[in-house]
Amino acid sequence: MQMKFGILGAALCAAISLLHAGNDPGQKIHTAMEDMIAKNEIPGAVTVVVTRTGLAHLGVAGYADAAHTRPLQKDSIFWIASMTKPVTAVAVLMMQDEGKLSIDDPLVKYIPGFDPRITLKHMLTHTSGMGEGTPDELKTAKTLADLVPIYTSKPVGFTPGTQWKYCQSGINMLGRVVEIVSKQPLQDFFAARIFRPLGMKDTTFYPVAAQMPRVVTPAKRGEDGKLTDGAVSLLYGKPATATDRYPAANGGLYSTGPDYAKFAQMLLNGGSLNGKTYLSKAAFAQMTSNQTGSIKAGFIPGHAWGLGVGVVTEPQGQTAMVQAGTFGHGGAYGTQAWIDPKSGKAWILMVQRTNFKNSDDSPVRLAFQTAAASSN
Repeated sequence: MQMKFGILGAALCAAISLLHAGNDPGQKIHTAMEDMIAKNEIPGAVTVVVTRTGLAHLGVAGYADAAHTRPLQKDSIFWIASMTKPVTAVAVLMMQDEGKLSIDDPLVKYIPGFDPRITLKHMLTHTSGMGEGTPDELKTAKTLADLVPIYTSKPVGFTPGTQWKYCQSGINMLGRVVEIVSKQPLQDFFAARIFRPLGMKDTTFYPVAAQMPRVVTPAKRGEDGKLTDGAVSLLYGKPATATDRYPAANGGLYSTGPDYAKFAQMLLNGGSLNGKTYLSKAAFAQMTSNQTGSIKAGFIPGHAWGLGVGVVTEPQGQTAMVQAGTFGHGGAYGTQAWIDPKSGKAWILMVQRTNFKNSDDSPVRLAFQTAAASSN
């Protein structure tokens, strides 16, 4: 009996010593985020590392406002901005899987008035050349349909398929196409077909009053290096709860770290999760492979573009710690989600700062991903 206890005790001590040796990624990530907070890069961060089977790490550091009056929570709600775009791409590909559209279809098949050369694929890859609306024009729109006359009045900037230029109008019109072919408002389609099945209970275009205490206040860094409160630019001065605004397929969603982790986990598993298939193998392969060829694409070197996501082709700098084939998207206020199928891990960073020079190239992203990778 004493021998059995001794063996078990030794095993327990060994397990404890391994934990203290730093094999848990949480401590390195937390230290890295505390350093970013101390340097006034951000007020706080929620960090997630997800595997094909669940969460390997869920951490929180700092505050939900620049004045450090509201501690962040693991379920704090962030405006994820352009991390909405991969969700829109999944919705389009779900409709393709059901035979309701093809990404090679011209946009005019669904919405008249656009250049007939523009295809849905051009829009998904930011190679459409479509023009953009001005803030004054966009803030008048209450539905995605209201955006159509704004966008059709703009000239095409280049021959579709010949250049990469990040394009908000194309993604919003993809949202409108989903509405047309599904016969549902985009917010209802997202909720019924993606969010509820995945258990993403706090992901929405329109936070409700009960969620507002958890919504993070964006921070703005001044020339003096200090952080002050900012605002969500896409709201055009309206409250987040306002529903008299269009569901911005290009960047309107709010979400939490744990919620977006479920979306990332589904993609990490090739388009399926918990026995439910969201994307066919063919659609997933289309989404996550280089669809822009040799055209220079992305906001940092070593990238191509898939369908609604960036794809790492040559890891370097911010992507030095991941492998070629990693795909994902960032948001204007510093949020990031990148999925590495080869390592079987995804990294999700939730922060909220308005004026990063380049949110894909932020020191916070580099610190998080470096700490997470060094803990593997």
